[in-house]
Parts: sequence; structure tokens; C-alpha cells
Amino acid sequence: MKIQNLLYYTLIIFLSGCTQYHQAESMSDRLPLIYPDYTDVTFPINIAPPNFRIQEEGEAFQTELGCGEENYDILIQDDEPIVRIPESEWKVLLEKAAGKKIYVRITIKQHGKWVRYSDIQDSISVHAIDPFLAYRLLYPGYELWNEMGIYQRDLTTYEQTPIAENRNFGKQCINCHTFNRNSPDTMMVHVRGKQGGTLISLNGEMEKVDPKPEEYRHGATYPAWHPSGRYIAFSANEIQQFFHSSGQKPIEVSDLAADLMIYDVQTHETFTDSLVYGEQYMETFPTWSPDGKQIYFCRAEGYRQGMSLDSIRYDLYRIHFDAEHSKLHTLECVYKASALRKTVSFPRISPDGRFLLFTQSDYGNFSIWHPESDLYLLNLATGNIRNIAEINSDNVDSFHTWSSTGRWLVFSSKRLDGLWARPFFAHFDPETGHFSKPFLLPQKEPDFYDTFTYTYNLPELIKAPVKTGKKLLETIEEPIHRAKVKN
Repeated sequence: MKIQNLLYYTLIIFLSGCTQYHQAESMSDRLPLIYPDYTDVTFPINIAPPNFRIQEEGEAFQTELGCGEENYDILIQDDEPIVRIPESEWKVLLEKAAGKKIYVRITIKQHGKWVRYSDIQDSISVHAIDPFLAYRLLYPGYELWNEMGIYQRDLTTYEQTPIAENRNFGKQCINCHTFNRNSPDTMMVHVRGKQGGTLISLNGEMEKVDPKPEEYRHGATYPAWHPSGRYIAFSANEIQQFFHSSGQKPIEVSDLAADLMIYDVQTHETFTDSLVYGEQYMETFPTWSPDGKQIYFCRAEGYRQGMSLDSIRYDLYRIHFDAEHSKLHTLECVYKASALRKTVSFPRISPDGRFLLFTQSDYGNFSIWHPESDLYLLNLATGNIRNIAEINSDNVDSFHTWSSTGRWLVFSSKRLDGLWARPFFAHFDPETGHFSKPFLLPQKEPDFYDTFTYTYNLPELIKAPVKTGKKLLETIEEPIHRAKVKN
């Protein structure tokens, strides 16, 4: 018994020695540099630990995380500048700090003495983020387009799982995954290739369809679910890729034609209206208002042979929808960006219907290739539009979606290196109409993005994981059902 006690106390002393707290011998009046930049950001209460690298020289590193004036809640010590936060301890700290601030206190041994830097302060929101993020991973160029997939990441952990990888169906293209009101139970995705079709998953059932009737000019491209789940609005685009040998935009993607059409999931019929269908204009990127009574979209003058690509500019429009009679009516221009020599893309309305977020760039509508692309916010009640300076950068800030509560935003940005798009998150305050400083999707290894050579395409927040991946692959093999024109 005495031997057991001796071993026990020896172990305690040994473990205590491994985590001996280091008192600062001097103070620095500046913040330490860390990567990713998780300084002065707002985290949701259910996010995975934001691990980081300390970008300061030193022989040893001590990091404390805590809430309030009490002793630290988490202590991390290492000879390397990598800070990996224990998941269980981080979760406890999040719950304790909900609605409050936390500090990240970094003390570094430099030239034999421990130097404490100014505390990094972050906020913990009481508002949880939708716990899963769905996205397509692919190379940023087109040389290896045949290696891609749709994936989902658990934002509360670091686990990523495939929804569908194209290596499992002949390396055909898969794109435009879309969910209805952030629900994994109502989703849609296109497959392009010999087994091409639009896969629609609704309440556990899945089918492969072609929403384009034979009489229509172009196939279904960019989709948006009606809140009821009965309709999907599509733009029907003829898209051309252009490759430049020099300049900031080596790749340009442009519409040569585009119309709007609506597919009825129940009747397998498609309809449109001359207000949004024809050669005079190009209509694209539809999105529904939360009440389902309006479709917002982007509209430009129709393409004409010889037209320069940098002269194509899209304005923000809306058209009203009569669900009872399946009719479109009353076309309105909401924002004439072309009058300012600008163009809009990707309109997205907050779940409460108060705000519309869009991307603005110099021309065209494929903003992911435009470094000048920024995010803008339209207050639908007042009509006020502003550049969201608090989240924009000096490189591409583009495709974006709201969380189901409207309290969080995810968007694609190339701000880290100008090449790869990565997902960034920001908290939104609907009372002020302002966002918090955005933060990069946390990874288990802080240096993950330095070697990961895929780009994140179309990040979408969802409330639960997609569980129909196997059924999706099976449905690709099934015959396709073509839509008919609705009478």
C-alpha cells in the first residue's frame, strides 16, 4: 500500500512538473502575431477549437485561455509555436463564456526570459451556428477538373465526410448543390456528363430529372428552392469560358444567354414568362424571398456577337410570384448597378427578410475570378446599400450564404493568397446591420491551408448532416425524367 502511494505521489509531482506555470519576467505592449488570425473575432458557442501557430520567435511557448479575471481555464505549453486546444476543455470554456469575452494570453521564452504579450480578446456568441458546412472541393484551375466532390464538415469538430465524390461515378462533373432553408432533407445537385441530370432529394425520396422541357433553349443551371419545397427556380444559362495568357484574370466565365424558369417538383412541369425569358436580356442567379412571393435575380442586356466581356453588367431585379396560379408578374429593378459601372451577383436574403447580401464587381457575374469583388448589404426596408467594409478584403470576397437563424454568414474569400477560395465566417447583428470580423474555418492543424491545394466552392450552412449520399450515387445510375411545359 505504501509503495502504491509513493508511486501515486511521484506521478503527480512528475505531471505537475510538466505543466509548471511560467511567470512573466517582462511585458510587451503589443499583440502577438498568430496564424490563422483569430484576434478580436466572434466565435459561435459550438465551434471547434481554433488552433493556431504563434508567429513570434522563442525557445518555449505558454498559452492561457480563460474568461474573466479568474485563473486560466486552459493552459498549453510547448517548445513549438503550435497551439492545439483540447476539444473537451474548449467546449467547457465556450459554455462558460457564452455572451462574454475570452482572453488568449501568450507568454514566450525569448533569450532565456519569459515575455508576456498583450492579451488577445475574442467574443463568444450565445448564437450557435448551423453545425455543418457543405461545399465542393476542386482544384482552382481546370487541369484537374475530373477530381472533385461534394463534402460536409462538422463545424463542432474537425470531421469531414464525403456526400458524393465523382471518382465513384466516372469522374463526371458534380456541382450547384443547394438546400432549402439550410435543411439537408431538401437538396438538389447537378451531375454533368454521360449520366447527367439534376438529382432532387425531398423528404427521403430522390429522383433524377431534367428540368428543361424540349421546347426551352437552355438547360437548368443555377438553382434556388422555394421555401415551400415545391418549386425550384433555375437560371437557364449558356456559359462560355475564356482563357487569357496574361493579366490578373487568367480565366473569365461569362453568360452568352440566360433566362429564368421554374420547375414544379410535384407535377414535374416547368414554366416561365416572357418578362424573364427571351434574347433581349440575360437573367441569372435567382433567389426567393423568405415568404416565397418574390424572386430576386441578376439581369443584364443580352449578349451580342462581338460584345466585349467587360461591358456586360448585371443589375438587381425582382419579379413577383403567384403560387396559387403558378404565375410570374410585376418586374422591378431594385438596384441599377450598371449605372455605376458595376455588376451584381449572388443575391441572398436573410431568413427574416430584412437584408439582401450580394457580390459586386466591375463586370460580368462570375465574381470568383474578379479580385475586386466585394460583399454589399441592402437594407430592404430602407433601400440603403453599403460596402461591408468590416468583412471585405483586397482580394476576392464572393459566394455567401446565411445561417438558418440569420446570425451567421459564410462566404468564400481568396484573401490568404489570391488563388484558393476558403470559407470565412462572420457574426451578424440584425439590429445594427453590421458583421463581426470574419474568421477562417478552424482546422486541427494550424498549417493545414499552407499545403491543402483544393479550393472550397459554394459553402452552404446546413442544420444537420446529409445522410443520403449512398442514395444519391444510386440515383445517378437511374433513367432521367424530362420535365414538360406547364400549361
